[in-house]
Amino acid sequence: MSYSTESIRNVALAGHPAAGKTTLFEALLHAGGTVQTAGSIERGTTLSDFDPIEKARGHSLDAAIASTDHGGIHLNLIDTPGYPDFRGPALSALAAVETVLVVVDADRGVEYGTRRMMEYAKTRKLCRAVVVNKIDHDGAAPGRVLEELREAFGPVCLPLNLPTGNGAGVVDCFGNADGDSDLGPVADWHQKIIDQVVEVNETVMEHYLDLGEGGLRGDELHDAFEQCLREGHLIPVMFCSARSGTGVKELLGVAERLFPHPGEANPPPFEKRNGAGTVAVQARPDPDAHVIADVFKVVNDPFVGKLAAFRVYQGTVRRDSQLFIDDGKKPFKVGHLFKLRGKEHIEIDQAVPGDIAAVAKVDDLHFDAVLHDSHDEDHIHLAPLDFPKPMFGLAVDATRKGQEQKLAAALHKLAEEDPCFVVEHEAETNETVIRGLSDLHLRINLERLKERHGVEVASRPPRIAYRETVSGKAEGHHRHKKQTGGAGQFGEVFLRIEPLPRGTGFEFVDEVKGGTIPGQFLPAVEKGVRQVLQGGALAGYPMQDIRVIVYDGKHHPVDSKEVAFVAAGKKAFLDAVHKARPQVLEPIVDLEVNAPEQHMGDISGGLAAKRARINGTDTLRGGEIVVKAQVPLSELEGYAAELKSVTAGRGRYSLDFSHYEPVPTQVQQKLVEAYKPHHDDE
Repeated sequence: MSYSTESIRNVALAGHPAAGKTTLFEALLHAGGTVQTAGSIERGTTLSDFDPIEKARGHSLDAAIASTDHGGIHLNLIDTPGYPDFRGPALSALAAVETVLVVVDADRGVEYGTRRMMEYAKTRKLCRAVVVNKIDHDGAAPGRVLEELREAFGPVCLPLNLPTGNGAGVVDCFGNADGDSDLGPVADWHQKIIDQVVEVNETVMEHYLDLGEGGLRGDELHDAFEQCLREGHLIPVMFCSARSGTGVKELLGVAERLFPHPGEANPPPFEKRNGAGTVAVQARPDPDAHVIADVFKVVNDPFVGKLAAFRVYQGTVRRDSQLFIDDGKKPFKVGHLFKLRGKEHIEIDQAVPGDIAAVAKVDDLHFDAVLHDSHDEDHIHLAPLDFPKPMFGLAVDATRKGQEQKLAAALHKLAEEDPCFVVEHEAETNETVIRGLSDLHLRINLERLKERHGVEVASRPPRIAYRETVSGKAEGHHRHKKQTGGAGQFGEVFLRIEPLPRGTGFEFVDEVKGGTIPGQFLPAVEKGVRQVLQGGALAGYPMQDIRVIVYDGKHHPVDSKEVAFVAAGKKAFLDAVHKARPQVLEPIVDLEVNAPEQHMGDISGGLAAKRARINGTDTLRGGEIVVKAQVPLSELEGYAAELKSVTAGRGRYSLDFSHYEPVPTQVQQKLVEAYKPHHDDE
């Protein structure tokens, strides 16, 4: 089918685990005619959960893409994982769509994952809509859920349709004022949503007041509705049962008539580096303009090779066209262009603005790469998504000798696929450390390592990423003088140090007057300081949040060399650090524990023993709680097994990095005593 930008709708399905996103994804594809039969999670036949690990576990671990053509629109759907452990793929999908459809369980109502994805979509200025799923299940309470939505996200949450016959059907309440529903007379909700839509646009409001609802043209209502979505003035709520198909075709109709196409939604936040800063760039959905596209998903397929899915924002990508990657000087040829349908790759000739497509076997492609066909678009990138910082770590080693290089290559491929999965090499301990959002996140990636790449590893807890800093001001001085028979070495440095606000990093300030340290040697002084910053001065951990001000020194016209000022800067900095009340800092993480309510006491008591500060508890429907706390990362070793034990396997948790703060005195003493200083005398 040939289609234009105006007929495209890009929608991501998001929300809490087990709300029915994948089942709805299948139902929409079936209703649109893309698949003959909707797949089943239980039978492992869904289009989206095609990975063997996903089938075995029965839930999504990665974002899946498919499209369907229905009623004059081309609908690109992205099914995202619900578990917070896999937020990387879920948030990446937000960079490719105009509308986020948050799926809510009609029994369990607003859950933590609902709030999280609604907030992410709002921050990104995406259009938000809600679908209440499973309205025909025993225990479903769509009326209660609608009230929960309005309480959680405001009175802007209004239904476009309403359930009837105890969830056996739905009735339109936006374009229709007649009839009754399970939530009361249709006319009541019809009036509320019409009033909400027309008040955002003065012209439409005037026509409505003068002529009544019957005097409004269809395009006026559409434009006002789209403006409401774009400005967050309306969050439409729809009801359905993905399992039975109730309300699914109606949902497709809403996407066709009311969801924005790529030219209507808020413009994507592109930026262009310009000198020291960035300037906003407007990407126009013009098929004849220069190409601008962004890679939002990378998969390293053992058979196909690297596959990169991208969203076209401007211009038309054609098969055999030449595209640059970021600021690269050499283009690559688009030998094959694909539409994705789960694991299937369907070859196409072109992708117009707003469309989602993919290319394969281009090794230089990476997540968030910008593709373009003119150097006029160099230095352009999308404003970065706010991914959670991966804090949970495991040190890994190949179990078989000779597989070290294969392990490194396989880990690199996994890191390319997930922005929240990071591979680090700790030089001091010679450890390869993988970091993710939870124990489950890392274990899934280790399963992929074995299944896809044939590499098995042994894992253990890594060294905690402590940091060092100073808590006071001090001055330091060192004269480096060395005579070895020939030309000597001489350099003298006076400097001051002071603490910076937490998280600031490092500043090096030159206040030398009169050339007492010649300008060509100041980089050497900074190099010496940075050597200490990297290796630590107190307990062997990197230093941060320090300002170093070099204000005086001496040099010798013959004996002064770079190496002398490196040594002088290093020793002067160490001298100052030891006078400035040095501290060891530990990473503090935001911990969220989700578990049955009856285990609240055990969870709180266990966290209290870990130096945790409990910040609050939310009670969810169905007897679950979410405990929010801040905990030193060092105290969470083995917490996955502990939580599993106290909750009979029903508890789960997620981590986000919060900040660094000083360790208790007794902990600092142990770390300092365990450290063997390795600064040489040179």
